[in-house]
Amino acid sequence: MIEAVYDNIKKAIFAGNIPEIPTLVRQALSDKASPEDILNKGLIAGMAVVGEKFKANEIYVPEVLISAKAMHAGLDVLKPFLEKAGVASKGNIVIGTVKGDLHDIGKNLVSMMFKGAGFSVTDLGIDVPPEKFIDEAVRSKAQVMAMSSLLTTSMPSMKATMDLLKKRGLVGKIKTIIGGAPVTQKYADEIQADGYADNASSAVDKAKELLGL
Repeated sequence: MIEAVYDNIKKAIFAGNIPEIPTLVRQALSDKASPEDILNKGLIAGMAVVGEKFKANEIYVPEVLISAKAMHAGLDVLKPFLEKAGVASKGNIVIGTVKGDLHDIGKNLVSMMFKGAGFSVTDLGIDVPPEKFIDEAVRSKAQVMAMSSLLTTSMPSMKATMDLLKKRGLVGKIKTIIGGAPVTQKYADEIQADGYADNASSAVDKAKELLGL
């Protein structure tokens, strides 16, 4: 019976049925499902399907954003129960668009996908200088720092952030992922970032890979 509720949560997330998700989460809780199972077998499993379809170009950014909002509606209901149960996140991620760049749609999508995969995310917004990236990563004990750039003119900010990371002796302690329209694997190799992702779903896969999940 409870498996059917998880399945309905997954379907509602894929359909972007925002009003239905809180009801389904409450139903699962009343059926004595554990908060961790609701998170993993319902919400995260639903977003995993969304990520796979997005990667295969079967759905597009608007659909992913709606599904992510549906997932957040479920998380809002579930969060106090997760905290009470002591369910840990998969890891802490700091994300932002680098200094000199004011674009945020791609970054927001990646941030939502990270949350949908069970990570705790600190979103620093746009035009983020190297010092802010690293200070916040240290403060939040982040395992991953994700940087976005949509302009070739702002890409040097990624290198400046990597250089500061090295200067502070944090290379290897905080994993780095970069992405954005002009960014390539070649550039990631040049600045010695740990990973590169060309879309939101791949960013989640890369973070899991870097953290051995």
